[in-house]
Amino acid sequence: MAAELSPPFFDGHNDTVLKILMGKATVADIVQGYDAGHIDLPRARAGGFGGGFFAIFVPSPKGSADRMEEATGDYDFPLPRMLDQPYALDFVNRGFEVFSDLENAGAITICRSAGEIGVALEGERMAAVIHIEGAEAIGPDCAELEEFHARGLRSLGPVWSRPTIFGEGVPFRYPSTGDIGAGLTEAGKRLVKECNRLKIMIDLSHLNEKGMDDVAALSDAPLVATHSNAYAVCPHARNLTDRQLSQIAESDGMVGINLASGFLRPDGRMNSDFGLDVLLRHLDHLIKFLGEDRVGLGSDFDGALVPKDIGDCAGLPNLRAAMADHGVDTALMTKLTHGNWLRVLRKTWGE
Repeated sequence: MAAELSPPFFDGHNDTVLKILMGKATVADIVQGYDAGHIDLPRARAGGFGGGFFAIFVPSPKGSADRMEEATGDYDFPLPRMLDQPYALDFVNRGFEVFSDLENAGAITICRSAGEIGVALEGERMAAVIHIEGAEAIGPDCAELEEFHARGLRSLGPVWSRPTIFGEGVPFRYPSTGDIGAGLTEAGKRLVKECNRLKIMIDLSHLNEKGMDDVAALSDAPLVATHSNAYAVCPHARNLTDRQLSQIAESDGMVGINLASGFLRPDGRMNSDFGLDVLLRHLDHLIKFLGEDRVGLGSDFDGALVPKDIGDCAGLPNLRAAMADHGVDTALMTKLTHGNWLRVLRKTWGE
């Protein structure tokens, strides 16, 4: 692998599976390459994108996420309503089928352990951890969770931004903290315990502040936010306050830096025309509170408007170069690109 592509990136979050489920890409597009989206196999190879958490996300009917291009100042988009479980379950089952199709076509290797990720990062396919973003497909007794785990699920976000029977998410609101709404429901507390039992990673991105406090009190695993940024740099409801970062550090957890423009820019605007120095401010702040062993990438590729100097996964050498120019040495680069993710996953998954 060329020096500018090494070490490979392992990513905390992408929505590429959703592109396929929504008919905006095909499995063949991901294998052969196409002119839209952020991730396909040729661009991954060109950019040193080794893989990551691939999300199954159940979209709402027309909701706030469709309006993010309107985010040009202070804003507060209403959240979609709670989803019905049968609708969500059908969509999630289709998502699992897409994972099988991508693996059979040679695009990904589905990984169920950190050891498997490490091997896959050295191969030609993208390493893929199955993640579900928002637990609407799971009932209050959490019976579906064991089946999902058997099918390869290794990471779960109890909520996207809309409410679930398990808890509440944060809105698309700027400026705002995530201190919005109540904590986990009794079903949510049961979900945390079941995830711990099955060693499914719990993703705190999108969860509100009281919900995160409840997870911190209940969980025996490291606290992880797969695609979140520093509130001190960008005061958006989706970003983490210093108190929350300290909680994550105390648990020996992890934060993946989200490339979404509106969660990076101090003005909260969904506009990609800004330099990577803004991202480096988030990196510095996260390292200050979390240390060098607890920060990585959580791109939100295929689900966000990313900085123009990155563009898609083929543009990751620009991020690598910016970090190197910022003083990130070889050892820290290895940690930030994938080493920290493997560390926290080994601890979470009991390896």
